Amino acid sequence: MTRTLRLAALIACLALPLAAQDFAPLTDTSVRLEDFIWQKRPVVVFADSPADPAFVEQMRALEAGWPDLAARDVVILTDTDPAAAGPARKALRPRGFSIVLIEKDGTVASRKPTPRDARELSHAIDKMPIRREEMRARRGAPGL
Repeated sequence: MTRTLRLAALIACLALPLAAQDFAPLTDTSVRLEDFIWQKRPVVVFADSPADPAFVEQMRALEAGWPDLAARDVVILTDTDPAAAGPARKALRPRGFSIVLIEKDGTVASRKPTPRDARELSHAIDKMPIRREEMRARRGAPGL
């Protein structure tokens, strides 16, 4: 996929209202994490193969909890091709299965070697300072 097409797909994804977004993980291993800074919270799921049982379990869990994750500005990125050595794999250097939660500012918030359910991810996101500020702003409360 060319850079122009990737960028167009990314812009389309970011522009959709949350209610209109279906569970649609980005599988293009050339997508850069920097493209999401201050826009989305990437959850990157790595595996050595799409047939990895942990990967299959993780994707089912993410799809089941997608409405809650979408409400928290999450975008799902998957990389099941270690040979492709995409930018996310180079930056995060996973070994085997791994799920990595990244905050909107680009910092790694959580890195786990086993599948997590959407409730756990939502809870972790809700503890993040940027998310707390977003919730305060939506309630109309003054920041600290």
